[in-house]
Amino acid sequence: MSAADRGGQRDDRTAAIDRREALRRATLLLGGALSAPAIAGVVAGCEPRAADAGAPSGALSASQLALVAAIVERILPATDTPGARAANVHRFVDRMLAEYYDESDRARFAEGLADVDARARRAHGRRFLEIGDAEQHAILAELDREAFASADARAVPFIRTIKELTVLGYYTSRPGATRELRHEPVPGRYDGCVPLASVGRSWAV
Repeated sequence: MSAADRGGQRDDRTAAIDRREALRRATLLLGGALSAPAIAGVVAGCEPRAADAGAPSGALSASQLALVAAIVERILPATDTPGARAANVHRFVDRMLAEYYDESDRARFAEGLADVDARARRAHGRRFLEIGDAEQHAILAELDREAFASADARAVPFIRTIKELTVLGYYTSRPGATRELRHEPVPGRYDGCVPLASVGRSWAV
């Protein structure tokens, strides 16, 4: 998490510690190890940025970026807290792909996006962006089931990559860390024993 998100200037060592803690939390949320490019990107400080007025300058085309925005919003939708789209997670994904994933990984990701659209067309005769929330969710759930059922460990499934990047992007953003997770500014009061029922959500560092 950046110094700007913390509301003050922090030295590089402290910022790196914060990002490593963010990685630890994301690993727990995903229930397993993170990929090497994802770890490299977050430790280096990659994070969602404010939306730009112009065309995307990362790895994705404008149409691909719009599709990613829809997918990440289905993975972490808005509820009483902002969703992934509001946290600019789609732009985080774009920057991560451009700066920390190699060409073959980017090609597989693009193939995964094309497959999502192809499934929507086969099932509903329209692109993924043109179908309803329930239909979008069903397609992603199908991809999830297929990924868990697959015995091929040579290639990381598209759905695993985009879920990993979504969780990382969201929980290292300001909305994810301060509104979805409980946030205690540092320095703050120390409570040695707090009943979980009184917290309600996991704590952000």
